[in-house]
Amino acid sequence: MHMIKSFLILLAAVVFANAAWAKPQFVPPETLEPDLQQRRTALVIAQVLEGFHYTRPSIDDSLSRLAYDRYLEALDPNRAFFTREDIQRFAKYREYFDDSLMKGRLEPAFEIFRLFRSKVEQRTAFALDLLQRYEFDFEHRENYRFDREDEPWAEDEAALDDLWRKRVKNDLLSERLGASDDEPVDKERLVKRYEGIRNRVQQMNPGDVFQAFVNSMTLSIEPHTSYMSPELSENFDINMRLSLQGIGAVLRADDGYTKIQSTVVGGPAARSGKLHAGDHIVGVAQGKDGEMQDVMGWRLQDVVELIRGAKGSTVRLNVIPKSEGRNGRARELALVRDTIKLEDKAAKSEVLEDPEFGGLRIGVIDIPAFYRDFAGHAAGKSNFRSTTRDVRALLSELEEQQVDGVIIDLRQDGGGSLAEATELTGLFIPKGPVVQIKDASGNVEIEKDVDPEEVYGGPLVVLVNRNSASASEIFAGAIQDYGRGLIVGEPTFGKGTVQTLINLSRYLRTDEDLGRLRLTMAQFFRVLGASTQHRGVTPDISFPTAEDLGDYGERSLDHAIPWGAIPAVIRGGSQDAHLPYLRAASEERIRKDPGFQFLVDQEAELTKVKETTSVTLHEESRRAERAEREARLLQLRNRLRAHRGLPALESLDEDEDERLAQEDEDPEGVDRIMLQETALILSDWIRRQQPMTAQAR
Repeated sequence: MHMIKSFLILLAAVVFANAAWAKPQFVPPETLEPDLQQRRTALVIAQVLEGFHYTRPSIDDSLSRLAYDRYLEALDPNRAFFTREDIQRFAKYREYFDDSLMKGRLEPAFEIFRLFRSKVEQRTAFALDLLQRYEFDFEHRENYRFDREDEPWAEDEAALDDLWRKRVKNDLLSERLGASDDEPVDKERLVKRYEGIRNRVQQMNPGDVFQAFVNSMTLSIEPHTSYMSPELSENFDINMRLSLQGIGAVLRADDGYTKIQSTVVGGPAARSGKLHAGDHIVGVAQGKDGEMQDVMGWRLQDVVELIRGAKGSTVRLNVIPKSEGRNGRARELALVRDTIKLEDKAAKSEVLEDPEFGGLRIGVIDIPAFYRDFAGHAAGKSNFRSTTRDVRALLSELEEQQVDGVIIDLRQDGGGSLAEATELTGLFIPKGPVVQIKDASGNVEIEKDVDPEEVYGGPLVVLVNRNSASASEIFAGAIQDYGRGLIVGEPTFGKGTVQTLINLSRYLRTDEDLGRLRLTMAQFFRVLGASTQHRGVTPDISFPTAEDLGDYGERSLDHAIPWGAIPAVIRGGSQDAHLPYLRAASEERIRKDPGFQFLVDQEAELTKVKETTSVTLHEESRRAERAEREARLLQLRNRLRAHRGLPALESLDEDEDERLAQEDEDPEGVDRIMLQETALILSDWIRRQQPMTAQAR
């Protein structure tokens, strides 16, 4: 939980255009003191947490210790500013954070922040001096540990001096590796980077400090409860009233980097096919010729401000691909900002036909999100858009095309409307419970499909992956529990809790804006009683890409609410008798499938990068390592391209054939690998269930 990571989770925002972020100003250090409104807000937050949070937490010394550690991690996640002596100096506050919240005694958090600010000023001054006056030896063999999250605090200032010497050397070496042979290293870019780190900490005001403190408490309870200051709440409201305009990407802060959390279906980022979850944005430029600004160490809000802009305008991004890690080589990408319309993320269908299907026709409905036009519904419009309405129409079209089975593709679907999850399930079952919702008092409410019509009763498979979450998990879990269809793919994200936004001012008789609290208030449970929380939905047939997931999704978040179970409300369907055969047949195909081998090998490369915590500062070795990694990635892609009948790429920088890119956003067919195997599983299942019918065809 890094310093502004909570800001991002609060907004869970797409990059918007035209919102009025206030230009941050230098904040005099003597003004960094808590005010009366913040003290009163702390008291209200404590009462709301203890009275209404789903877990009914105790704000005590145990929580204080967790929050204290988290606050230090939020300020200094890489342990690059504080020394062990600094930490010992503040140890007296380790069991005081609960009192700070319960009694409004906020001085400790502000005292810690003031020292942090002075340490940042000291360290960035040291880095700037090194950059200008020190001659680095890139033939000397030494390593730099860039991920110090689990390292001990530096023993003293001398240890920090050595750490920062290596950090500057690493930054300079990265610049050398990125420059062409005849191009001098641009030290000015690093000067701006270090000055930017200093400036952004100097622009943090008392409201920012208070927010960081409160979120150290809330995020120590569980990861989806967080506080929005009045200023952030106002910007949030402005953004929510706007059309979704920009590049269509959800961003988060990650140790000084701006990381792509996800791309929005229909947005410029997703349409480009060149910006993916896990990539890091390190530079932003305006138009075709604007100067590229280094955004390393910038506040998330400031990066957002640079990226957003008017529809039709161009923004250029310097992006380090996920496959290369944070110390990889950045590549420039140009995107044209656009409005993201509801139609862009609407459900779509297609029919798959392949000789391997044995003459069967497979219908596919891709659902990117569980959407509903709430405004249209509230206004009484009879034709308002919704996932269920669109899927109902698509099912009718597929049946007219005489498909033999249907795949519901929920990959990358992060959820949305609970009502849509319930109603969509109702299209595939006669009627009955869909999901149980348990609140903080232990009361259980059951969301039911009350429409007895079963719109589609034929063979059904639901395709999910690690990013299918929330409403997707409710739908997939219900289909599995009823025995209505097979779930295929990867274990889902595991987001099984319910949040609400609470306006804190309503708890005091005041017109003052106290900000808002995003509060976890309930938990989802499947109709057979198991929670979707933490574990997600386990597929009936899992793909090998799931084997190395490890801690991913909800289970990777600190203090996530654990899996649980309550009584079932239906008897449930029995496991399909054909599953052992279907699993074995799928495994046999996958072993021989170059596409799946590409996915598995790519996952292994990403895991290798993710587990790397240090790099060599020996230039020749670093160049060799980078060349070797890029050669492996290029070989993987070209192996897949050869299988697809596409010409080999000479480098990872080579652009796709323009004609192919225009005709198909995925010319290499990466997104089709799982879908094709799912269709083969479904066709196998249909033939096993109806052998005579299949033979007659």
